[in-house]
Amino acid sequence: MGAISALEKTLENGWEALWARVFGRDSVELLDALRAECDDNAVVSPAGRVMVPNAYDVVFADDVHDELAPRDGRVGQVLTDCLVRHAERHGYEWAGPPAVHIARSDDVPNGRYRVASSVMPHVSADGFPHAQPRPGLTGGGSTE
Repeated sequence: MGAISALEKTLENGWEALWARVFGRDSVELLDALRAECDDNAVVSPAGRVMVPNAYDVVFADDVHDELAPRDGRVGQVLTDCLVRHAERHGYEWAGPPAVHIARSDDVPNGRYRVASSVMPHVSADGFPHAQPRPGLTGGGSTE
């Protein structure tokens, strides 16, 4: 397990260096925005299970997306992995397989990124007809 942990740490450090170069302090803000989107949209089922959306969209401003483009698929996977670790720490259950999708737009309000979440359309909420928003958390939407 030690070798795997060391490899994970090395990979994380490499990604942190990339994020720092591209975003500066914004990398922490982006991860915080993803985590907040997850937390804000958590619902508690009657059985006490805390469910969270499984589809997250991160829309980058054109110039930021251009810098990340060579790593586009890997960026989404790294963000997904960070979100999965966050959900595990909080005991959340996914509404389906989790994924962070990366897109670009020339209309990002803060000029950097926008985060939004949803439940993938093929996942039915019928199994959770009496789900209530998690106490102390406000309803979702996008983080800007």
